[in-house]
Amino acid sequence: MKKLDWYIVRKFLGTFFFSIVLVLSIAIVFDLTEKMDDFFENQIPLSEIILDYYLPFIPYYMNMFSSLFIFISVIFFTSKLAGNSEIIAMQAAGMSYHRLMVPYAFSATLLCVLSIVLGGWIIPRSSERMLNFTDKYIDHFTSEHARNMQLEVEPGTILYIESFQRRSNIGYRCSIEHFEGKSLIERITADRIYYDSLYNWHLDTYTRRIFSGMRESLTRGDTLNITLSITPYEMFITSEQAQQMTTPELRRYMERQRERGSGNVKAFEVEYHKRWASSVGAFIMTLLGVTMSSRKVRGGMGKNLGIGIVLTAGYILFSTVSTTFSVNNVMSSFSAAWLPNFVFLAISIPLYIRASK
Repeated sequence: MKKLDWYIVRKFLGTFFFSIVLVLSIAIVFDLTEKMDDFFENQIPLSEIILDYYLPFIPYYMNMFSSLFIFISVIFFTSKLAGNSEIIAMQAAGMSYHRLMVPYAFSATLLCVLSIVLGGWIIPRSSERMLNFTDKYIDHFTSEHARNMQLEVEPGTILYIESFQRRSNIGYRCSIEHFEGKSLIERITADRIYYDSLYNWHLDTYTRRIFSGMRESLTRGDTLNITLSITPYEMFITSEQAQQMTTPELRRYMERQRERGSGNVKAFEVEYHKRWASSVGAFIMTLLGVTMSSRKVRGGMGKNLGIGIVLTAGYILFSTVSTTFSVNNVMSSFSAAWLPNFVFLAISIPLYIRASK
């Protein structure tokens, strides 16, 4: 990294953060205008609006659209370098096109690491306040009642609850089945089940059947205390709460839900893969932006910016559509998250080869 490289790095990062401040300022104004009625109607304190909603709002959306900010930034400042004949001077001094990409790759690496750290650890903690604020005052997405839940709480142990109330931690008409391989060895049914603490559950008016070959023993009683590796909180985790989990927590939750046989993991898988795809997208968007804007063209940077905005809109549309396909089980979560990157990489490579010649 020489002096000229650091010059490009400063231009890259400076334009990137300036565009973030500009766009997010406009986004906050529009969002504030849209939610002003909700704020006044619920008489929300100003400090709560700023600290619990708009303070986490900035890093959350900055990281969500980081690849697009990178794309627009690269096109903007690289077109300006090309328009001022600075790239021509670099190549005249003996710098090859491949060598020109070094400071761009260095900057993209910094932004990729920043995106991984923000999206994987910092933003999940800060966005928890924003989502709790949204759930409390604007859009109530947390349910207080669940019906017909069936899941594998432990290997070989299947729990079914017909109805469960979150506030009281009480469920009605439940059954617990224990299997060894494919053989049912025990089945417990109860009229009511409620949670105590530390995975302790209580059954009221229960019937217990133990199977041994062709023989069966039956026991009835008023109360039975059992231990199940599940809490009521885990029954009410929604797809919106995937954003509140760090990357290791998200991976452990998906593995645990798959072991239990739960089908409510698609949104969590998409969130997990999108975090990595969005971070790696920094390299793809940098490559595409440089190859599109490194030539000096008549008319200045207007044409390049216009094409960049169109491609940015296409990237957003592509990501949204592929995510919808994944949630509806049309494609896998990995494909939905990474397909936009693969498509834009396929566009970038021929352009890069052409530009380098």
